[in-house]
Amino acid sequence: MLTVSIIIPAWNEAERIRDCLLNATRQTVMPYEVLVVDNRSTDDTCAIVEQFIAEHPDAPVKLLHQNDEQGLIPTRNYGFNHATGDVLGRFDADCMIRPDWVEVVSGIFTEDADAMGATGPVMYYDMPSRHFGLRGDNSLRKRIYRADGGQPLLFGSNMALRATAWQQIANEVCRDKADVMHEDIDVSLHLMGRNLKTVYSPRMIAAMSARRMDTSLGSFLNYMRRFKNTFNAHPQHWRKHKPEVLFTAMYPVMHLFYPVWQKVLDSADINPAEAAWINEQMKLAEAEGKKLYDETPTDEEYDEKHGK
Repeated sequence: MLTVSIIIPAWNEAERIRDCLLNATRQTVMPYEVLVVDNRSTDDTCAIVEQFIAEHPDAPVKLLHQNDEQGLIPTRNYGFNHATGDVLGRFDADCMIRPDWVEVVSGIFTEDADAMGATGPVMYYDMPSRHFGLRGDNSLRKRIYRADGGQPLLFGSNMALRATAWQQIANEVCRDKADVMHEDIDVSLHLMGRNLKTVYSPRMIAAMSARRMDTSLGSFLNYMRRFKNTFNAHPQHWRKHKPEVLFTAMYPVMHLFYPVWQKVLDSADINPAEAAWINEQMKLAEAEGKKLYDETPTDEEYDEKHGK
């Protein structure tokens, strides 16, 4: 079975990093390592990660520091370059992966020897009708989140690539010092530029926050322009669909509704990140508990084994 390293870039993520680590380590298959790469956080991010490591000594969580340069891309690169697994999984510090994510990701690359990058849909855990939203996101991403005639684009909140593929493009990916591009699409296009296959799997599921919809219109539109900027920086690549058009059309309603729903969650004292995969996690815990119970000898078996 291929080993999976998880890389989580983090800058001032004290609010969600513990939930993220719980999801990353409550898996049907434990990841080979979970690398939290801190990038000059000024809040309690590092302290929370250190406390998590102390409370979960068996979990393969490590805290790394990338202090040379502020930014997501150098922080991501630092994590990728220090990871030692066969597959490099990457998502944001406010993302909550499904309990079978590591198992599914390992299976994707095991089953398809040509696959060099993989991505899947996301559920928005801080919005209502989460599973309905997941179906909608799956439909959108597998149909229009593509380039070069149909090759899937990787999505930074839910993506993985082979370590060998990263080694081929590590010195080519754009540094984007102006911070105007989508770094995940940039990685995708560099993979495609080397004829390295990317795949989309609806089984590879993560959950993320819809907080982007709570930003100002100007900030949101600047974020949407990153799609165009990224493809402009790679004129040899092309796309048929423009997801930013759909996202922009959704913005007015989502922008109005998002803060209202957050007040509902707050009034009910619900942590949406913690609740994202609670049913699946309970099933996993029950299965582990049953296994432990079945493996525990009865009093008669214990006495017989020890000659009593």
